[in-house]
Amino acid sequence: MLTANMLLCVLFVSGAYAACFPALNLIVKTPREMEALSGSCLHIPCTFSTVGNSLGTFDRTRPTFGVWIISNNHFADDPNNVSSSDKVQIYPMRITGDLSQNNCTTLFSSLISSYTNTYLFRIVNEPFLGTAACDPLQIKVKDSPPSPTIDISGDVKENVSVTISCSAATPCPHDPPQLTWTLQQNPDNIIKENADRTFTTEIQKTFILSDQHDGLNITCSASYPVNEGTDHKTAEETKTLNVSYAPKNTSTSISPSSGWATDSRVNLSCSSTANPPVSSFTWFKKSNDGAVRVSEGRCYSFNVTGGGVYYCVATNGLGNQTSSDIQLTIEGEHQSGPVDVEVIVKILGIIMLVSTMIIFECWFRSRHATKPVKDAVEADYVNSVVELKPS
Repeated sequence: MLTANMLLCVLFVSGAYAACFPALNLIVKTPREMEALSGSCLHIPCTFSTVGNSLGTFDRTRPTFGVWIISNNHFADDPNNVSSSDKVQIYPMRITGDLSQNNCTTLFSSLISSYTNTYLFRIVNEPFLGTAACDPLQIKVKDSPPSPTIDISGDVKENVSVTISCSAATPCPHDPPQLTWTLQQNPDNIIKENADRTFTTEIQKTFILSDQHDGLNITCSASYPVNEGTDHKTAEETKTLNVSYAPKNTSTSISPSSGWATDSRVNLSCSSTANPPVSSFTWFKKSNDGAVRVSEGRCYSFNVTGGGVYYCVATNGLGNQTSSDIQLTIEGEHQSGPVDVEVIVKILGIIMLVSTMIIFECWFRSRHATKPVKDAVEADYVNSVVELKPS
């Protein structure tokens, strides 16, 4: 088998892609539109198939040449503007695929914005000739890189594991962009091949969401090397997390804060943070028979008729949370519960202290009263001894 020659020509032909007709003998599979960055390169994935015509059929054993034709109405005025192996390369395009295997993949290097145009692929396999007039490729060379894309997989709510990724188009996989973001330092950049054989660079992070992540700004930057790595062009994207969570930090307050008396007016208020916002606030009063619902709404106002313990419950579609208690005590009213226990403990302490002092005093006095008797007995014993001495 003869080795297929890969020759790239860039021809300017007036209205070449307009000659699309049913008897087309070359079909090219490549993206219809591609964007590239000036100063960088463009990897063009390309495969083709052929249909025989009056000029013969494609024979992979014969020398094969690939040609990219630029549709330009001014070709007749500039016939030397051709890029091939035996002429000056005006357009730095090189077929890297094996044409004998129907692979016309091409590398377009050192791009400038003026290379933006519509390109048609042509096969020369004499006597077979074929132009993919129905499969034009639109190439757009831009001076600024596209912004990266931030994606979130999974439900964005608390206690759920999600994977957040940032990806950037990689038209030149030989010099891919470097991705960084605010979620982590030095993330691993992974280059992936897409279904259409183009490439994408991606970074990702998996973690469990909490209410603390709500409102978090994630910024991802893509830095593209250009001019053979001597310069860089950067684009970035920012996305704010909107994390759903049940009510948190539910608290209550009372106004006035003290000096409550019978028939006075008091206002209880409840607050909580939640996403989506709290849908209902419910007020309860504790009793010997359990909690009794007394009101609905963020605020609860009433005329005081007696003391009591109140609390509120904040609810949204993801759950609820109960506040701490509010103790409402009327001035001059007997306090019960923890206050009585404190008083009782103090009284018992005083009683025990007094009892201890009395017992100690009695013990001390009883001991002091028995001491003179002992001294008298010792004195009598001494006198008796003295009397027994001879004269």
